[in-house]
Formats: sequence, C-alpha cells, structure tokens
Amino acid sequence: MLQLRFTGLTAAAIGAGSLFAGPAAAQTLDLSVEVPRLSVAEYHKPYVAVWLEKEGATPRTLAVWYDLDMRGNEGTKWLRDMRQWWRASGRSMSFPADGVSSATKAPGTHRMRFTAGTAPMPRLTPGNYVLHVEAAREVGGRELVRLPFRWPASGATTVTEQGSSELGAVRLTVR
Repeated sequence: MLQLRFTGLTAAAIGAGSLFAGPAAAQTLDLSVEVPRLSVAEYHKPYVAVWLEKEGATPRTLAVWYDLDMRGNEGTKWLRDMRQWWRASGRSMSFPADGVSSATKAPGTHRMRFTAGTAPMPRLTPGNYVLHVEAAREVGGRELVRLPFRWPASGATTVTEQGSSELGAVRLTVR
C-alpha cells in the first residue's frame, strides 16, 4: 500500500503555496457609500448602482438600489437614469436581479462587502480595475464616482472619493 506523507518541506518542494489559497489570496471589496441628507422641497431616496470594470473585460454589476415595491415592477423604469451604468451593463439585465438588487437607502453611510467567488463578485485576475458608484434621484441630480485600483494589491489598499451632490464620501478597501 502506498502511503503519502505531506510535510512542510514537501509542500515547499512542490510549491503548495500556489495550491492553497490563504488569507493573503482572499479577494474582498469593502465599500462604504454615504447618501447625504439634502435640504430640498421634494426628496426621494436615490437609485444607486455599483459596478466593477476591468480593462478589456465585460463590466460586472455588484449592486443596484431601486424602488422594489412599486406596483408592476415600475421602479425599474427609472434605472436608465443612471446613465453610465445603464450603458455599461444595466440595459442587459432583468430585475429584480438575485443577489444584486435591493431597496433604496435613506441618508446615512451604507456598507457592503463583496467576496470573490460569491455572487455577484467575480474572481479578480491581475490588472487595473475601476469600481463605479452612480446615483440618480427623482426630482434631483445624478452623480458618478470612480474608484480605481490595481489587483493584486500589496496589502490592503483603500481608495476614497468625495461626491459633491447625490453622493457623499465613497470608500473602497481592497484586500
């Protein structure tokens, strides 16, 4: 009977580090999006789309906040107001999208975590990426914030951008 004995020396000899993904190989995007409180006569919570783009690859939608409760799925009617996202990938999607769509959010800071290999987050291959956050509000404005990053990152990398009207601080940490 053949017995295999696996030791640390054996692992090093066959390069097992590339076989077993450890915590350093985890691909996680932690995103916080601030929806500012606006003093306007008629306020509606914004629709928000979050998507990931890599040079030369198909964009991937990670989250869409919209009015899920409207009768006859009418909340989808205004999704096209998030113009950049709509052109990138929104128009090819059907809603509600499992694991992607959720209700609009009230003013405040909202946190999301996307882990590679868990829908809707793809595995990241080496390259340059841009995470986009776009907001549009009924009787309001529209705003897009871009957060560029490179994968693989050397340690945790944080990118922060400040919106000017429909979005507040948007912060992305890549690990």
